[in-house]
Amino acid sequence: MGMEGGSSKEFDSSKAYQAQEEEGQKFFDDGREIALLHFIYAHPKIDEIRGSPREVLKVIDEFGRNQKYLMNVGDDKGKIVTNLIAERKPKVMVELGGYVGYSCIMFADAVRKAGGRSYFCLERNPEFAAVIAAIVDLAGLSDIVKVVVGSSADSIKRLHASGEVQHIDVMFLDHYKPAYTTDLKLCEHLKLITPGSVLAADNVIKPGNPPYLKYVRSTVPEKLKQYESDGQAADDTSGFGNRTREQYKDREGEEKLSTEVKGNPSLIYESQLVNSFEPTGVPDGIEITSCIGEGQRGSKV
Repeated sequence: MGMEGGSSKEFDSSKAYQAQEEEGQKFFDDGREIALLHFIYAHPKIDEIRGSPREVLKVIDEFGRNQKYLMNVGDDKGKIVTNLIAERKPKVMVELGGYVGYSCIMFADAVRKAGGRSYFCLERNPEFAAVIAAIVDLAGLSDIVKVVVGSSADSIKRLHASGEVQHIDVMFLDHYKPAYTTDLKLCEHLKLITPGSVLAADNVIKPGNPPYLKYVRSTVPEKLKQYESDGQAADDTSGFGNRTREQYKDREGEEKLSTEVKGNPSLIYESQLVNSFEPTGVPDGIEITSCIGEGQRGSKV
């Protein structure tokens, strides 16, 4: 079962982003992402920024604090994942949902420092993917990062079919919230997630992801029972609010979840919630889930 953990430190309000817009107002995909790109390249310190992942992150934070809110992982939650990368030293890391590339820059830099070889950043929106690619190039990370455009499920299938990704050492989930569970099950089915893999899931408190937490915190017998009773993987978005469920509907249309596979319920997970903060200062957390083994059908694990 999942356990709550993490630091009890207070949020440093001096580094807070602009507040996220209220319900009913656009908080992304309204031109701010392209405005960010112009802000970075017009920055008076552009020569210092070029080739420095750390400086690129600082200027993105500057925009988020002084211009407009950006739905980035932020420094506080980001450190949870960079510490995980330093500990696990992944050769291959996959990110689902790149947005403007903040987490891509932060984590790909950490993967490279840990001796890793590949960071795949999957982003559905081609405009956001173009922003990511430009910022990755500016940060000097093009040697390790590949930006993949398309729905997460389709991109996972393509990377698997091409042989580019045969195993995922660390996966960061920060995309369409109802797709966390279905995409994890797809990766299990394709044997991309196996014992030794680690998952880091963002936004499990804000806005929350009850279906995902239930799945990664369930025992093998609990998952097997659900597996045997389902005709296919669950395609249930009822546990999410309208803002989360319809977040990408205006631009991308109705989200199609990958429900043709039911995953591998025999995988044994250990899962822990690490409490932290959104870059605005709102409490949130990262669920860190390690795949520690594979049980036998009918086992009591």
